[in-house]
Amino acid sequence: MANKENTPEIEDTNVDAQSNEDATTEIKNDATEAISEVDQLKRDLEAEKDKFLRLFAEFENYKRRTTKERLELFKTAGQEVIQSLLPVIDDFDRAMAEIEKAKDKELAIGVGLISNKLKETLKSKGLEETQVKVGDSFDAELHEAITQIPAPNKKMVGKIVDVVEKGYALGDKIIRFPKVVTGK
Repeated sequence: MANKENTPEIEDTNVDAQSNEDATTEIKNDATEAISEVDQLKRDLEAEKDKFLRLFAEFENYKRRTTKERLELFKTAGQEVIQSLLPVIDDFDRAMAEIEKAKDKELAIGVGLISNKLKETLKSKGLEETQVKVGDSFDAELHEAITQIPAPNKKMVGKIVDVVEKGYALGDKIIRFPKVVTGK
């Protein structure tokens, strides 16, 4: 009987050893699944972080672009009004030239004050007169040639002979090109 008693115990030990191996294998499988699940969660988290950072960068670019567009709009918001006032400035310049010919000093001072006030107001809004002088080289990107005449001398060929109408820029943008006569 002792053998019978020992035999079942050995079998129980073998069963326990088998159970322990199965349990160990199951724990290892669970641990592997947990590790792979953790790795998957880490990859998902990294993907979400990447997506968030890209979205954030895109939003920052959008804010920068709209701010720049808004500033450009403010710079040129009154462009149409200012362009419509340019002929008035031209008329003041012609009037001043005629008043100076008539030698009426009080009238010249009064009209000069009004003209300067208008010009200074427009200058404060960003309007600048483009500087063009007789003898400057003609540049098709900066000047508008209305006609060509024979040059008075050889040095004036391809140069500006006369400025018919002043040009103006609003900020960095030319809103009216100076009209010039060139020598040929």
